[in-house]
Amino acid sequence: EGTKIKLSVSSWSFPHLTLTEAAKVAHALEIDAIDVGYFFSTTLDKQRVLTDPERYGAEIAGGLPLPIANLFHLFGDDLHDRNLAGPINPQNLIDLKSALFFAKSAGAPSVFILPGMINPRQGRSAALAAATEALKPMVDAGQDIGVDVLIEPHLHGILNSPTLTQELIHAVPGLRLVLDPSHFVAMGYRQEEIDPLVDLAGHVHLRQARPGLIQTKMEEGIIDFPGFFGVLQDCGYDSWLSTEFEHEVGTSSQYDDVLSETVKMRDCFRSWINGF
Repeated sequence: EGTKIKLSVSSWSFPHLTLTEAAKVAHALEIDAIDVGYFFSTTLDKQRVLTDPERYGAEIAGGLPLPIANLFHLFGDDLHDRNLAGPINPQNLIDLKSALFFAKSAGAPSVFILPGMINPRQGRSAALAAATEALKPMVDAGQDIGVDVLIEPHLHGILNSPTLTQELIHAVPGLRLVLDPSHFVAMGYRQEEIDPLVDLAGHVHLRQARPGLIQTKMEEGIIDFPGFFGVLQDCGYDSWLSTEFEHEVGTSSQYDDVLSETVKMRDCFRSWINGF
């Protein structure tokens, strides 16, 4: 009763559309918001995010038919470049502050970043320690600006278990998660092992998955989404759920009809929340 959970969709689900077109598709589907980032044809102009964040944020928000739920900020050119488990790079904090000002101007409540990778000649404990130190001033900056800083545990990153994820979150006061069960399910974790992370979530990604495969069609995965929605509600989660089916060449996801999977997830959520 009275849940505030609402649906968003990741702009990068539609790699061949412009951001405006992707937002219009979401609006037509009666999805309430869109997540934005620096990928494919839906990309923001990263240079403008970094150099003219407030004006650009207002411009982007003013041109879309629905609100922005979240910004995915990537520091470098890929997962390894300038990752947070490497040596402290002062430019990362400078860039993140610009991304936070962009988000605030665009009306987005949060920015998510990745927690880092195991770097050459580095052990996991050293990687976690480095990421912890890098994240502390970033979270502080978010609190000063009024935008939440979130991290997403992901395949091949340093947070490849629910336990490690909790360890890092608890080490950085104010840090929250983007919780995407598909990453943990692909790594073989059971849903009951993932559920405790809901308490730490500030944003949620939704797509179906199964062990060994980070994305599958809704009928072919093992995540119990009505059960997951119930855990979110019971924990008092009151932010966005973003459908994040991808269509990326060179991965198994290129064979999925992202529009249909997005609609199936929307309908799964609607039937749970409305009882039909």
